Amino acid sequence: MQQWLFVDADDTLWENNIYFEEAIHRFIEFLAHSSMQVHEVRAVLNEVEHTAGYGSKNFARSLVETYHRLVEREVRDEDLDYVRRLGEEIAHHPLQILEGVEETLKELAQKHHLVLLTKGEREEQQLKVERSGLESYFQRIVVVEEKNTRTYELLTQEFQCPLADTWMIGNSPKSDINPALEAGLNAVFIPHEHTWVLEHQELRESGPGQLLILDTFADLRAHF
Repeated sequence: MQQWLFVDADDTLWENNIYFEEAIHRFIEFLAHSSMQVHEVRAVLNEVEHTAGYGSKNFARSLVETYHRLVEREVRDEDLDYVRRLGEEIAHHPLQILEGVEETLKELAQKHHLVLLTKGEREEQQLKVERSGLESYFQRIVVVEEKNTRTYELLTQEFQCPLADTWMIGNSPKSDINPALEAGLNAVFIPHEHTWVLEHQELRESGPGQLLILDTFADLRAHF
């Protein structure tokens, strides 16, 4: 049976958060706080990021704000430039497609309706899609500011998708799985060990939809 498959991008199709983690590691080393532990610095950064928005530019601004809050030495322009570059350079990092993704998309696209659904800064996300070489497998590319229950309700209405035959596939319980289930869709959770901490959430099997948990993206071929 032909299904509607909405597919997340970052950390589902390609690596993403590992580059943010590398930047954070370098930031904490550069900050070199005399008394705060790594997890304490991370907690401050998480607090700042929570309201900053998505994408490398907002991440860079979060690093700069966190630096201003925690730095114990004189704030120099060249130091701020370095911190800002740690974030902004992520947008130019080569994309690393996850294992089995392209082969799986090629097979699924022959049998189902595929829609790439990603959130974040529109221009940056669209550029990632173009650089990935995966765009041709999708009937539509949709970039939204946030993935919540209302987002899924509106998209399924727009595409006239039967909820029983519609799935959201992704690595984030907070953005991909729980709100999709709440909107009445089915969902496929593919965990990624480096999922952004602000996307962590307990899985909630609410609504009439099915929840499928797989180890890898390639495992989709056995179910669809």
